[in-house]
Amino acid sequence: MKRKLLLSFSAALLSTGLMAGGIMTNTNQSAAYARMLARNASLSIDGVYYNPAGLTKLRNGFHLSLNNQSIFQVKDVNNDYLYLHGAPNAKYTGDVTAPFFPGIYAAYKVNKLAISFGFNPVGGGGGAQYDTGLPSFEMPISDLKPKLAPGFGVSDYKADINFEGTSIFFGYQFGVSYEINPAVSLFAGVRLVTAKNTYKGSITNIMINPTKNTSFTSGDFIRADDQKFSSEGTAYYTAVAASYNTAAAGAGQLTSAGLGALTYAQAFEAGYISEAQKNGFETALVKAGQPVSTPINTSQVVYTSTAAQATAGAAQMTGLPVAASDKSVDAVQKGTGFTPIIGGNFTIAEKLTLAVKYEFLTKIELTNETKVDGTGSFPDGAKSRSDMPALLSIGASYPITKKLSASLGFNYYFDKSADYGKKDTLGNYVSNESVIDKNYFELALGLEYNITDKFLVSAGYLRAQTGVTESYQNDLSYSLTSNTVGFGGQYKISPAVSLNLGSLFTFYLDDSKSFNHKLGNTYIPVNEKYSKSNWLLAIGLDVTIGK
Repeated sequence: MKRKLLLSFSAALLSTGLMAGGIMTNTNQSAAYARMLARNASLSIDGVYYNPAGLTKLRNGFHLSLNNQSIFQVKDVNNDYLYLHGAPNAKYTGDVTAPFFPGIYAAYKVNKLAISFGFNPVGGGGGAQYDTGLPSFEMPISDLKPKLAPGFGVSDYKADINFEGTSIFFGYQFGVSYEINPAVSLFAGVRLVTAKNTYKGSITNIMINPTKNTSFTSGDFIRADDQKFSSEGTAYYTAVAASYNTAAAGAGQLTSAGLGALTYAQAFEAGYISEAQKNGFETALVKAGQPVSTPINTSQVVYTSTAAQATAGAAQMTGLPVAASDKSVDAVQKGTGFTPIIGGNFTIAEKLTLAVKYEFLTKIELTNETKVDGTGSFPDGAKSRSDMPALLSIGASYPITKKLSASLGFNYYFDKSADYGKKDTLGNYVSNESVIDKNYFELALGLEYNITDKFLVSAGYLRAQTGVTESYQNDLSYSLTSNTVGFGGQYKISPAVSLNLGSLFTFYLDDSKSFNHKLGNTYIPVNEKYSKSNWLLAIGLDVTIGK
């Protein structure tokens, strides 16, 4: 079975930031961050993003930082739904790659004033390839096995699933920093966020292997939407329904005659029905899964129920060509939002730096621009929310010795008050508060050691704690608690040019979810487990032009 699924981290389908950061937010925004992880009190040029109020500590002149990260991630989903290939441990692996993840920062500092600009992917930015699909795509197709096995001997299925999406939330930040006095600097700015998600894909060639009750009995795979198979299947179920309706009518007559408590064998022995009639009634019971000792009045209920099921089967077979037909999607979602940002930098006792930054809630409304929507998921012109949450960042740095310095960082994401456009299993939008119990937060520690005046090394650790509930998680969008380690260094090529190199590894704690999958009128319990791991390489060049 060819099951190739290409996905990205989109606001609608994969509500998560790429690598470090909250559910929607990316905070891995410089090479210096990758090597240290605690940059919230940065007094370098990447402070444009992490500590913009601290830019007043730069020397006078123009400062520029060019960064890129190459990001790699593995996502695993394990599902025990009994009809999936690989059940009860069907595994779906997604390989994520984002070779280009840029960060550009510029600042002009003159005396007490600093004007700054930043450009980076504040959300999204990667793509995942699932060579074996995902459970939510495959489970409805796998349901063809139990639905068609009783009547037509279907034991397997095939399908070609292709879906590719891209998602990128670019941020364009402008701001002004001002030094009130040597101990206090303040910042005010705004970020324009442009969001674009693209979806293009298809589900085609859904195949099944019938072995009975139609002219397709070889066990070879045929298209599930074959019109001839549908017509023959409809005729088969229609005949079954008619047969059981006739049996129900006969059982009703016998019950009305006062024979309801007897079995068909007893009615035959008493001379009320012929042997042929007895055999016919009993055969109908056996085919319905009931013993021949079933009383006549009870059998009437069985026959009526079986007739209703056969009628429903006929309707299902009539609708199969449409339900199992090829489907495709070609849609784009676009939206914009603005993020007001304020911050402060405080120098205590000439050595200790404390920094705080607050990014307000970014309201983003996406609008669908749809060319093709065979799934009904992307109505043209429909709108949906995909906010970025408010973010409180606090940092501190302190030079322990002339060569060694330490930094702390804390990020708190106000997820519950945002709207991520999350949907439930029925496709209805739900509020963040209903699926998020606690807001996401991160705590980081970083160390830098100057080996020489030109060369320093650094390392860091970050703990990220998610607060989503089980109902939030699904195979397309899940949030996990994680531990990250980073390391790297900086080399001063000249007094005006510095090169940063860094790498980080994130290890996520597995999570799971139990839910019910509806199969006809039956709900089947399903367990799903979510895993993830990732790493990145980063390079950055910092340049200063001025005194």
